[in-house]
Amino acid sequence: MFVSFLRENKLAAGILTALRLFLGYSWMTAGFHKLTGGFDATGFLKGAVANPVTGPDGGLVYGWYVNFLESFAIPNADLFNFLIPLGEFLVGLGLILGCLTTAAMFFGLVMNFSFVLAGTVSHNPTDIFLGAIILFAGYNAGHYGLDRWVVPFLNKTILKKAGATAGKAA
Repeated sequence: MFVSFLRENKLAAGILTALRLFLGYSWMTAGFHKLTGGFDATGFLKGAVANPVTGPDGGLVYGWYVNFLESFAIPNADLFNFLIPLGEFLVGLGLILGCLTTAAMFFGLVMNFSFVLAGTVSHNPTDIFLGAIILFAGYNAGHYGLDRWVVPFLNKTILKKAGATAGKAA
């Protein structure tokens, strides 16, 4: 019942728009400040490896994530220094405009979870909760935004190409 309300109701679309704008502003400004003020994730990444999330027994909770940081993220810090600010900015832009809303929110949630796995709590749990609502709402979250036109266009274009490809295969 709640899911159908989120996915189909116009009142829900209005509430989702407010949530979208709130989260979008947070993401976009965070990304903008990193893009314009300089950003280096190296210290954060090394700190997450040096002080990983541990359980009550003192063992690593997310050992696989620490391994990812050590073996991939830190050696490629320049890539992350580019992707994080740009990703934050684009997630915010997508949410504010209501354009590719579910994709923007998915990637926002990936970043939120990455920060949590690294041991940073901050406002991430709240963002994850609100982001999950937006993600579960699907198309309705972008109803009052560009998704009203972009999603049908993409569906038509993709389905048209898929139909043409399937016709050639037969």
